[in-house]
Order: sequence, then structure tokens, then C-alpha cells
Amino acid sequence: SGTLHGWVTAMKLKRFLLRYYPPGIVLEYQRRNGEVETKCVDFLNLTPDTDVEALITQIIFEEPLVKENKRENLRSMIYKLMEKIDGKDNQRFFLFKILRAHILPLTNCAFNKSGSRFITGSYDRTCRVWDTLSGEELLTLDGHKNVVYAIGFNNPFGDKVVTGSFDKTAKLWDARTGQCLHTLKGHTAEIVCVAFNTAGVHVATGSMDNTAMIWDVETGQQISVLAGHTAEIVSLNFNTDNDRILTGSFDNTAKVWDVHSGQCFHTLGGHQGEISSTQFDFTGDYCVTGSIDRTARVWDVNSGTCVETLRGHSDEVLDVSFNITGNRLATSSADCTARIYNIMTGACTAILIGHEGEISKVQFSPNGSKIITASSDKTCRLWNVETGECLQVLEGHGDEIFSCAFNYEGDTIITGSKDNTCRIWKDNYFMPTGEDDDAEGEGERYE
Repeated sequence: SGTLHGWVTAMKLKRFLLRYYPPGIVLEYQRRNGEVETKCVDFLNLTPDTDVEALITQIIFEEPLVKENKRENLRSMIYKLMEKIDGKDNQRFFLFKILRAHILPLTNCAFNKSGSRFITGSYDRTCRVWDTLSGEELLTLDGHKNVVYAIGFNNPFGDKVVTGSFDKTAKLWDARTGQCLHTLKGHTAEIVCVAFNTAGVHVATGSMDNTAMIWDVETGQQISVLAGHTAEIVSLNFNTDNDRILTGSFDNTAKVWDVHSGQCFHTLGGHQGEISSTQFDFTGDYCVTGSIDRTARVWDVNSGTCVETLRGHSDEVLDVSFNITGNRLATSSADCTARIYNIMTGACTAILIGHEGEISKVQFSPNGSKIITASSDKTCRLWNVETGECLQVLEGHGDEIFSCAFNYEGDTIITGSKDNTCRIWKDNYFMPTGEDDDAEGEGERYE
């Protein structure tokens, strides 16, 4: 322990930061040379019944930086995290704003982290940035020569936007000024999916040309080409550690790639139909694929083996989603139902019945207690994850809903529809504040 002691004395704990979803505490510490670094302590199994004192004792035992005199700080932070897990059984959403965003059809909509701004993509070849509270259009990102199909913010920062277009290019924009920072050229067919990594350093694009490409956000330079699929790439995701990327294709496979070298680690083969959606869990140890073969599959990312085939849907699986801690998985289908599975057992724990049309999107609320589904029956529904009961139907759109999302806090929902409107829904706890995206939860400082 001599070397360990030497390591710790060279470190100085500066502060704790709270991370609500998934629950954890970030230790910010300073090395002797002045460099500030962070280390995450994850509480993926935190519940309202957790023995807090035992947990604190374990942290102090396992983390050399955290001393007994921080017990009180840890206690207050863990209780704050437990409050956020509470499912707010009486939470109800109400229509806050209707925005007629574009004259030509909408393709997609997405929030920044806090939900203070959102973006819309359209067949009118633009992406627009909106202020959620006022409903004002802040910026029009104009420059593509064809449909703007795939869009995203570089959350958690929210200061850049990526747009992927049918004109075969993607563009990076300054979300504050609307300036086009880079045009990403290299694909030979339409771009249909885009994703920033969580550090905001890389952005990935997936195309009908059967390739994905990874780009440096700062310079706009191409870092690697992910070639190997034999049909278009319709889904891509970075893992939490940002060293791997997952692609899903119409060639019935998904692939796991090394971000830096562009090498394919594993081809996840076994589905009998096109892949519709893919996702890593928070740990990056597992990923899920949904397919039009009516199944979803859970894969071990390190070995590339299928550990679970989730059956039960009677029609195409259109979307798949892990909850933030990765112990539950939701699937949505053209059979008008969604299903919730326990990842450890593979058991279906609930079937969400009530929609009268196919369900194109499913997402967990940040604290994992609720699920939202978007359907071609013109409604979104909110469901209780434990019981599977429908808590609320969000009605009012005049056509199919293709997009639904929570903000990070879980108090705001955005829905996008073929009726060409976006609707913003707020919950009954909602209090307008002037806050923006800069702070990641509260922190405790030690100077």
C-alpha cells in the first residue's frame, strides 16, 4: 500500500459532482502537477431501500481520495440521488406549446440536454433551432441542397448541432450563432443517421452507401471509414467510453467497431431480417438490436455473442431502448404493442397494450420509472414500467407521430408528427427558470 499511499498524497480532492442519470458521484481531483481529473463512482443499483450508511462505508473503503470526514457530504448527495429515483406517481403532462415548424414535412426533432432548446429537420432543406419556453425560432441552419434528415445536439454541451442530409453531406453548426463550422464530405449516397460521442469530440454519420464515417468535430477531418456492411446503415451509437461504435444495417447484421482504427471487432449476425435500431447499454458491455424479423437480440459486446433472443412480438420490431442503468429493455413494434424485458433473466415483465397503430419509438424516462411510446395512431402514451399500465395518452396531433423524447430532467417531452407540428409537453411539477445547460447537477467544493 506504500505506492498507493504515494499516489493518493499526490492527489487532492477538489469537489464532488452529482450525476443524476444514471445515479453516481463524480470525484474531481487535482494532481500534484496541477492537472484536474475526474473519476466516476456509479450507483447503478441504487433504490429507495438502499442501506445508505453501508454504501458510504464501502465508498470510503474503496476510494482512497474519500476520507471519513466526507461521510456527511456523501450522505446528503446519496439522498438527493434517491429522491430523483422516486417515480412521481402523480406526474402528469400537459400541452405547453404547439409549433408549426416548417412548411414542408418534418423529418426529426431533438432536445438539448436541459430541454431549453430543440431542433427540427425538414424536407425544406433546413434545420431550425427553437427556444422551448417562448416557442421562438432562434436560428435557421441553411445550406444543404436536399432534405435534412438526421439531426443532433452535442449533448451534454448543446453548443453544436450536426445535420445529415440526402445531399450526401453532413454539416456541423454553432448552435449559438448558426454559423456552419464544417461540411463533412465523403459519402456517396444519402446520410440517414448521425451521432455525437458523449465527449463531443467525434461525430459519426451513417449512409445509404453502406458505410459509416467518423469525423473530428474540431477540424471537420475524417478519422475513419467503417466499411463492411452490404446494405445501408440505419442506426449508429457510440458507447459511454467513446472507444466503440455500433452500426445497424439493412444487411440483417450489426457491427461493433473500434473508433480510432475503424476496425470491425464483431459482426453480430443471426437476425433473419433488416435491423431497425441499435443501442449500447450504459456500461458498454451489452448492446441490443431490433429487427423486422420480430425479435430483439441482446449481445455481449466483448465476445460478440448473442446472449438473449427476445421473442413475443407478432410483427416487426421498430425500436429498442435500454433504461439508463441497463437492467431493463423496451421494444416497440408494428404489432401496436411495446414490451419490457428484464435484462438479467430475459423475461418479459410487461406488455404495453393500448395503441391502435404501429409504435415507431420507445424511450425510458431518465429515472427509469416511465416509458413513452409514439405511434401512427396519432398519440403518444406514458406507461408505468413496473406495472405496464397506461398512465396518460398525449392526444392532439393530426397525423402519425414519429418522434418522442424526454429532456434530461424528465419534466418535458417533445413529440414530432407528420401533421408538421412539434408539441412540447410539460409536467405538473414544471416551474419556469432561467437556467441553461452549463451545470451538471450540484457540486460540493473543497478548496
